[in-house]
Amino acid sequence: MKNLVFDIGGTAIKYGICENDKLLQVNEIPTNALMGGRHVMDTLTGLIRSIAGNTECDAIGISTAGQVDSSKGSIIYANSNLPDYTGTQIRRELENIFHLPVAVENDVNSAAIGEAAYGAGQEYPDFLCLTYGTGVGGAIVHNKQIYHGSSFSAGEFGAIVTHGAARTFGSDFFDGCYERYASTTALVNSASTFHPSLTDGRKIFERIGDEEIKAIVDCWITEILFGLTTLIHIFNPSCIILGGGIMVQPYIIEQIKSKIGQSIMPSFAHVEIKPAALGNNAGLLGANYLAAQYKSQCGNKEI
Repeated sequence: MKNLVFDIGGTAIKYGICENDKLLQVNEIPTNALMGGRHVMDTLTGLIRSIAGNTECDAIGISTAGQVDSSKGSIIYANSNLPDYTGTQIRRELENIFHLPVAVENDVNSAAIGEAAYGAGQEYPDFLCLTYGTGVGGAIVHNKQIYHGSSFSAGEFGAIVTHGAARTFGSDFFDGCYERYASTTALVNSASTFHPSLTDGRKIFERIGDEEIKAIVDCWITEILFGLTTLIHIFNPSCIILGGGIMVQPYIIEQIKSKIGQSIMPSFAHVEIKPAALGNNAGLLGANYLAAQYKSQCGNKEI
């Protein structure tokens, strides 16, 4: 089976061809997200035309930023980082043009399904997946499927309130929330206040041997633990998979593993904390898996 796969982010659109569950090639182009949803769809359509003109494919898989109604393949909500994307009918538009099955899913959910099918979650029917980057994303995998909730919005772990004193009703949704304190953005903000040159995670961890930098990182890891503690006690998972570029740093996972037992009840201590295994390709591989599933559901009916 050969599928076209796309991962639409705020900065870049990654894309490739996946044949028999193997990524043959991966490329990316700028999203130019501030040009709006129509620009993104025109870019996507142009990419599909250029690829499909040179190779036959069976289905299209789309991993995308924003809240997604995966049953309809449409965008429920996207914030101002991607204007006029809310309401975009991705599946309907692409199927009308290309007459191929099109699966559409939220990017964090796609990454979680990628890990479930091909990565760190293969041996677990149920697990939680969190990604740490500009914000904190989450996904709930149950029986190897995404649990979407009543309106396709489950897994907004970044909105867990971890600092109640910083929150007032009627204020910003994320005041006092996990995302404000545990995201990579939060770490960079703290580190760059200490030294302006520390503008990304890589630069911070190059100086992890400095006592002051290590203290900043350790404080940030404590914030990560606050959220994980809550999730472990709510979901009682067998495994939590942590993703996002920052999680390639072994120190983070080591510290979380060594400290999580101090903040959870003994009956929850079996939980395994694992780094994501698929890196930046998790969303593409998840889109491939979902495209294959949707193609199977469609059978041979005309799209």
